[in-house]
Amino acid sequence: MSFRATDRRIWDTTATLEALGAADVALWVWEPEADRLRINGAARALGLGPLAPECSSAAFRALALPQDRAQAEDVLKVREPGSEVMARLRLRGSETCIWRGVWLEEGVRAAGVVAPEVKFAASGRCDLTGLLDRRSFIARARERLRHEGVHELVVADVDRLRRLNEALGHERADLVLAALGSRLAAAFPTGSILGRIGEDEFAVLCEPRGFEPAELLRNALEQPLRVAGFDIHPTLSIGAVNAEGGEDAPEATELLRRAELAVEAASAAGRGGAAAYGRSMETDGLSRLALEADLRGAIARGEITPYFQPVVRLSTGALSGFEALARWLHPRRGMLPPDEFLPLIEEMGLMSELGEHMMRTAGAQLAAWRRSHPAVGALTVSVNLSTGEIDRPGLVHDVAQVLKINNLPRGALKLEVTESDIMRDPERAAVILKTLRDAGAGLALDDFGTGFSSLQYLTRLPFDTLKIDRYFVRTMGGNPGSAKIVRSVVKLGQDLDLEVVAEGVENAEMAAALQALGCDYGQGFGYAPALSPQEAEVYLNEAYVDGAAPVKARG
Repeated sequence: MSFRATDRRIWDTTATLEALGAADVALWVWEPEADRLRINGAARALGLGPLAPECSSAAFRALALPQDRAQAEDVLKVREPGSEVMARLRLRGSETCIWRGVWLEEGVRAAGVVAPEVKFAASGRCDLTGLLDRRSFIARARERLRHEGVHELVVADVDRLRRLNEALGHERADLVLAALGSRLAAAFPTGSILGRIGEDEFAVLCEPRGFEPAELLRNALEQPLRVAGFDIHPTLSIGAVNAEGGEDAPEATELLRRAELAVEAASAAGRGGAAAYGRSMETDGLSRLALEADLRGAIARGEITPYFQPVVRLSTGALSGFEALARWLHPRRGMLPPDEFLPLIEEMGLMSELGEHMMRTAGAQLAAWRRSHPAVGALTVSVNLSTGEIDRPGLVHDVAQVLKINNLPRGALKLEVTESDIMRDPERAAVILKTLRDAGAGLALDDFGTGFSSLQYLTRLPFDTLKIDRYFVRTMGGNPGSAKIVRSVVKLGQDLDLEVVAEGVENAEMAAALQALGCDYGQGFGYAPALSPQEAEVYLNEAYVDGAAPVKARG
């Protein structure tokens, strides 16, 4: 077949726009000096009809969903010539789209394409957040580490994501993760490599010039947000590692492994922790296997026992009771903190066995103290119910037996229940809690203030105590948001006629501030860490003789 120049089809503007429309893609041009955003192509199909053929920046911002406003601002932000524009956002009435483009002239205009997110499915980006997925993050990090200079990799694990999923459901929890991804993208300067590298893990690789990456990440993501009527207060466990770029730079996967080891160390330190990578972390993986083997039978052998942390009435300083906390006296390694073995117990399906053991042992110890110290008054002991234990067959019977065998009065044994356990099925939880209350147990809602509870259900559940999460108590002096939450929980407790216990009290000054707010009880290292039964009895004697529990002046 012969071909003549006169047979050539002319590829004109109309044909271009028709082709883009058929592919559900549109062209955009942003001219900041004229405050004009022009859109051509599949505007209507993409839900951009209200903006086409042109609109102002204000109209573009107004059409963006509230949680995606930061991404909309990113499209409009003036950048250096050649800078890439990349944003994932959803406008009202449209599906989620990817905006890609480049700045053509300094401060004059940017241009690019906008298409449905599904068009970029193979782009190596997380569908939920628009950030790089793990594989693409590693590939980009590998390229970046070839450049000379100091690079910092920060990995953040969203604390208690599983509890968030249980409380809100996966779809609502996904909204939280999407919002966190948007915040991360808006917080870091252009050129930073950002990724969602796991279900609950975000990562940033950047050159720390004039800012602290871990601090910037925490400040950006640990801000309250509201999802489906729930106030969520995200907290992060953060690990960081530095590396020199260039020929001798570590492999990207190795650097990521080190950062994730640091995250594990931060998580072990408690919610909201942070850690920098160190070589001492390298032995943890090997020791875990040995620990699992030793753990089998440790409960039956009596190696795991309750230690007791004092709970003090703030208004008088009198010792009110103790919270029983599991500690493992390992025959070779000595005392192990709970963060080293409780996750393994959960993975091995031994939490119910541990819960029953803690309840029986703590109840017997409380009875012994009440017999030998009749003058101390209505001493109580609190025991945590592990995740899912509220549904354990035989729980109500076990509680009744502990009270009967030890001749303990109603309310002497308190059960602490987490918010996520309640919110998974509030109606069923209400029935079980009432049965436990009728059996004689006191009931405390643990970690209150973390944002999962519905006040509608709280008023219908038979709790007698609210416990404020230690994170908010510990940070209330320097964080206005935390201070507001503490005040609100105390006021809520007063309105609902519930006792309020503040965890994380570190010193007398903090105790005085909580008392001034009307908080009933305090608990924390300011009074004492978890004590062995013998140490707890000494503490009990000192509190009785002095008339008040000892508390640190500073801490």
